[in-house]
Amino acid sequence: MKKDQLLTRRRALIAGAAVLGAAGGAGTARVLTAEPAAKPVRSARAVSGPPARRALKPSAYRLQPMAGFGPPHSTHPRTAVRHEPILSVSGRGRRMVLTFDDGPDPRYTPAILRTLRKYDVRAMFFVCGEMAVDNKDLLSEMADDGHIVGNHTWTHPLLTKLSRSAIHSEIERTCEVIDDAYGEPPVWFRAPYGAWNRATFQIGAELGMEPLAWTVDTLDWETPGTSTIIDRVESGAAPGVIVLSHDAGGDRSQSVRALRRYLPRLLDSGYHVTVPRRRFV
Repeated sequence: MKKDQLLTRRRALIAGAAVLGAAGGAGTARVLTAEPAAKPVRSARAVSGPPARRALKPSAYRLQPMAGFGPPHSTHPRTAVRHEPILSVSGRGRRMVLTFDDGPDPRYTPAILRTLRKYDVRAMFFVCGEMAVDNKDLLSEMADDGHIVGNHTWTHPLLTKLSRSAIHSEIERTCEVIDDAYGEPPVWFRAPYGAWNRATFQIGAELGMEPLAWTVDTLDWETPGTSTIIDRVESGAAPGVIVLSHDAGGDRSQSVRALRRYLPRLLDSGYHVTVPRRRFV
């Protein structure tokens, strides 16, 4: 399907974040939760596994975003510069967000997309440009399914060790690939390894993106075992939680098998796995 035929649909699905207002005055960041959030640990990298549990009855409610839809934006909105990343999301009910970093990887990402589609659930994918440029079809599939695609730099470097110009290049090049394949520029950014500094916040804001971290780290990049990943997600589940997993960067078969098992359990427990949306100013 041609890019211009997808734009209208994608703009209705894309872009978004929790009930965010631009940070006021000096641009001080605020964590969108009443509870103190865990500090980001480190980033990691995610395939197919055994048959999924029984499918639950599709529910349109599960697809509802955490906040209202905003008007489509063809250019970067004005974004305040934060001093720390967003660590949690707000919203009524038992809502939580699943995020996958470092892809897309044709070995693992399609299996994750199939599982999310089976349960009518949307998620966030923070992609690396060097992976996305050769797998644009997967970004298009994410757009068609209503997932959010965020920027995770081009080569997954430790940004705090780079010059400002190098940081800008890493982020901007990835924005361009996402815009081309996804149909809209990204409005979310995640620093590799959870390593943020003033330059990353400033450059991300200049390019129209909010910084998003996580509250539950599955540490799946360590390949600790499918059961361990499941336990980390289920024990950490709570309203407003952002879960970090990976769909690339190594053998992610455990991550895929874990998703197939914990996702229906979360839904059966009353959690609404959804994506956040931004309010632009």
